[in-house]
Amino acid sequence: MQSSFNASNRRVFMMQVATAAGATVIATQASAQAMLDEKDPQAVGLAYKADATKVDKVKNPKYAAGNNCANCALFQAKAGAVAGGCALFGAKQVAAKGWCSAWAKKG
Repeated sequence: MQSSFNASNRRVFMMQVATAAGATVIATQASAQAMLDEKDPQAVGLAYKADATKVDKVKNPKYAAGNNCANCALFQAKAGAVAGGCALFGAKQVAAKGWCSAWAKKG
């Protein structure tokens, strides 16, 4: 009986580990894919727009046509990506076509 009991416990434990690992991967992917909302307090504070062509040039004189997240030093994605991470916004992604007042030319 003891041998059967141990095998059963080990099987249950392994299933629980596999389930927990799968849930962690799904949660990580979901949070990594969350897009930054323009209404997010930090986004508002940095005048983030998901579409740089809609930046208010009067309120943001630093903006210049052609500046966007894709050509910003803080943008963390491969060339050609539609969205990616930004050092300023944690796990939330920004649009490659977006812009914020912290834009810095990619070196």
